[in-house]
Amino acid sequence: MSEAEFDVVVIGTGPGGEGAAMQATKHGRKVAVIERYVRIGGSCTHLATIPSKALRYAIFQMTEVNNNKLYRESGMSLNLSFPDLRRGAKAVIDQQVDMRRTFYERNHVPVTPGNARFVDPHTVEVLVESGAKQRLNGKAFVIATGARPYRPADVDFTHPRIFDSDTILNLSATPQSITIYGAGIIGCEYASMFRNLGCKVNLVNTRGKLLDFLDDEIVDALAYHLRDRGVLIRHQEEYSQVEPRDDGVIVSLKSGKQLKTDILLWANGRTGNSDNLGLENIGITPDSRGNLKVNENFQTEVPHIYAVGDVIGFPALASAAYMQGRAASSHIIDGHCDRMARGIPNGIYTSPEISSLGKTERELTEEKIPYEVGHAQYKSLARAQITGQTTGMLKLLFHRETLQILGIHCFGANSSEIIHIGQAIMQQPGEANSLLYFINTTFNYPTMAEAYRVAALNGYNRLF
Repeated sequence: MSEAEFDVVVIGTGPGGEGAAMQATKHGRKVAVIERYVRIGGSCTHLATIPSKALRYAIFQMTEVNNNKLYRESGMSLNLSFPDLRRGAKAVIDQQVDMRRTFYERNHVPVTPGNARFVDPHTVEVLVESGAKQRLNGKAFVIATGARPYRPADVDFTHPRIFDSDTILNLSATPQSITIYGAGIIGCEYASMFRNLGCKVNLVNTRGKLLDFLDDEIVDALAYHLRDRGVLIRHQEEYSQVEPRDDGVIVSLKSGKQLKTDILLWANGRTGNSDNLGLENIGITPDSRGNLKVNENFQTEVPHIYAVGDVIGFPALASAAYMQGRAASSHIIDGHCDRMARGIPNGIYTSPEISSLGKTERELTEEKIPYEVGHAQYKSLARAQITGQTTGMLKLLFHRETLQILGIHCFGANSSEIIHIGQAIMQQPGEANSLLYFINTTFNYPTMAEAYRVAALNGYNRLF
């Protein structure tokens, strides 16, 4: 059995692992990476973010053609199946894998394929497909193994009509109807996609409202828009039984309701990929959902072993995982984390998109912070009128006295892009973080970005 010594050993090549590995190697550390799949990139590249967003864009393109009056009058329409729409993602995945592979090659970071398991606090054993074993010794480790959909034992995920977010992309045909159990980010995103495909959608929410970590006004706008599109949302419901049949799936709810649809998408919870890592050998204990507890520096109970990304739970975003990986390596190198992993915006790819950063109205009210609100309705923006994407708004929350930006909440086209304009100002120190920046800045016209000026003036006028 061969052994090798490294400064940092990273387990996983998703965004968290990549961020950790690149940060460490760029600072002269000897780094090794372990990946259990044949191809690098993790679930983000192969099962989640990249394929689902590529699918979303393909659906968007088809619906744009079908809803455009000019195309309709010319007799043009598209009716592509789910597999046809999904096929476009393969090229994107291949490009992502090739690009990310070169990162490791150019920086001389070896990627060892296989399953990693801790033997002791400074040694992992890698079991490769051939059955051979290799040991890697490290001064520090970063666990970036991600997460997978939670699967309750009483739901038969081997049945061809029952899916989770990892398997739904393998659908062989477009269903006529779907029940989505779980109304978190994944559930809401897929509810939008399937409804845009013309499917009848039941969205079952175990809580009282959708995405309750968001600002209430944004949540209300999302719920209204989904219902207006025809999605049937059922709040505060829990399943009692899932019965798959040859012609569909019946989901029985504890309230007595029964929902029968062509397929079921289970989107209720995630499980951290912390099992089979030999953590019991080194004194690290995952919680009931497989997540690892870390401190503000992303250290586990064992100080030289770090964990980042979805395996530590919230916020479970690819963008956050990458910055967490960089922050963990910075702590390994310098003994401290800088601001790089702070202030990460949410990006939720419903139709339309949602993005937010900072405090919500609910939080500011509870904290008794004197704030004011500025709105820009997309229907009033020339760019939105030109593109026909008039659903949505930009909302700025700011301090009444200092004019400091406290929260940015966006619902509508390009939300995940334009949030970064506000982010750049919101994270400036002192007086540079001010509503006046947006009032006094010239934005290109017509653009969606000018929503910041409109919202800032709307809020500023409320002060007088």
